[in-house]
Amino acid sequence: VQLQASGGGSVQVGGSLRFTCSDSQRAFSTYSIDWFRQAPGKEREFVARISGPGGFIGYADPVKGRFTISRDNDKNTVYLQMNNLKPEDTAIYYCAARQGRPGTEHQYWGQGTLVTVSS
Repeated sequence: VQLQASGGGSVQVGGSLRFTCSDSQRAFSTYSIDWFRQAPGKEREFVARISGPGGFIGYADPVKGRFTISRDNDKNTVYLQMNNLKPEDTAIYYCAARQGRPGTEHQYWGQGTLVTVSS
């Protein structure tokens, strides 16, 4: 698994962005994918997760109702749709793949992609 993340950029408050996290390996569907973010001067924090088959999804409280995670295993891609963006969403976003339960070690990480939300 080699994760490729894309979709960052600069938007105004209330705008939307969609991240993709892709992989070229056939084992992609066996991995749960988590999104994390790290804002300047802050610790990295969990954003959203989706299980390998896509049946289990979870969100951090700050993004509930605004972000939607989904996946298309035929395309080896996970999506993170981010709507109603706020300045506090400004961060570098990372996707990571794991085969264990939530909270266990991630085997692979994508490169970070920057989101800047301005008012």
